[in-house]
Amino acid sequence: MHSPLEQFVIKPLIPLEIAGLDLSFTQSAFFMIAGLIIASTFMTVLFKKATIVPNRWQNVPEFFYEFIYGMVYDHVGDKASKFMPFIFTVFMTVFMGNMLGLLPYAFTYTSHIIVTATLAAMVLTIITLIGIVLHGFHFFSLFLPHGIPWFVAPLIIMIEVVSYLSRIISLSVRLFANMVAGHTMLKVFALFSTMFGISIGVFPMLINVAFYGLETLVALIQSYVFTILTCIYLRDAVKLH
Repeated sequence: MHSPLEQFVIKPLIPLEIAGLDLSFTQSAFFMIAGLIIASTFMTVLFKKATIVPNRWQNVPEFFYEFIYGMVYDHVGDKASKFMPFIFTVFMTVFMGNMLGLLPYAFTYTSHIIVTATLAAMVLTIITLIGIVLHGFHFFSLFLPHGIPWFVAPLIIMIEVVSYLSRIISLSVRLFANMVAGHTMLKVFALFSTMFGISIGVFPMLINVAFYGLETLVALIQSYVFTILTCIYLRDAVKLH
């Protein structure tokens, strides 16, 4: 009997060790590259012959673009076009990781905290750099709200810095936990189907079909949540409030 958690084990496809470091090409890296290629090809091919009156296939990438642009515009206003490539890349990275993981025998790279935490850290670093470029050292006023008495300023600054850095945890843990929980549940009911045979196993199989639909919805929602939180954090850096 296989463990439901076995699906999250990272396995090397091309073993490689250099100076004692394991630099193997894993199935996680494979699906990251696959997600990049699929998303890039999808957007490039469908927009290559774009027309003023879009056809059915052109409507798909335009929907994604307009949906993400609407989120960015709602938070940063007229500067949305400058940050659209950044936010769109974040969304597609999470979206492809979540959706590819729903395919049979695929690997969900967003189910690993190291991946989601690294992505969240990169997002926060880029947002911080954007704030510094736009506002210079005035950006750090974000950590000291106006009107705070001087004698509590050190405590407030410490709290604000910790709160700011905890955004990495907020972004990464939510995504990682939802992906692990959902895929584990799917695996458990799949195991029930094989354990009970055809006569009884059909019931957990039907439940698993319902859970699969729910997990697809969760994958979409988590892609949206990660992106909308990124937009909110970007707004703070752009508008400093």
